[in-house]
Amino acid sequence: MNTVYMPQIHTEYKTTRRVIEAVPADKTGWKPDPRSMGALELASHIASSDCAFMSGIANGKFDFAADGTVPASVKTPADLLKWYDETFVKASARLAATKADDLARMIDFHGVWTMPAVAFAGFMLSHAIHHRGQLSAYLRPMGAKVPSIYGGSADEPMQMPAQA
Repeated sequence: MNTVYMPQIHTEYKTTRRVIEAVPADKTGWKPDPRSMGALELASHIASSDCAFMSGIANGKFDFAADGTVPASVKTPADLLKWYDETFVKASARLAATKADDLARMIDFHGVWTMPAVAFAGFMLSHAIHHRGQLSAYLRPMGAKVPSIYGGSADEPMQMPAQA
């Protein structure tokens, strides 16, 4: 876990933070379509799911209500980032400390599928990346800048190293 997934989990967390941070505080309800989640709702879904997946893997069972519920007091992207930072640190530390035997145990995901606990780390990353892509697509129409994610963006071009 520590050599394969934890470095990527921490890298994706930093990128997710940058996308959430870019959401304008006065546009948290913005959505591209009535069927879509609002910006803060989507950002909260990403942050809470990350924390709930890590806790579920460490616990050997998923309880998204207990492990990934964003408090009702979270009203802004800044509030969400404060909660995410605190909750992520605890959940990722517990995940990093999970023993290999526990990572190999089978976990049921709400009756949808059963996989070894460690496989849910990969699913968690795919889930976060998928929804973060949706949220990043909201930014420009909301009047915000799109941060660099896996390379430069029009708003934050990639910085190339100086030639020797």
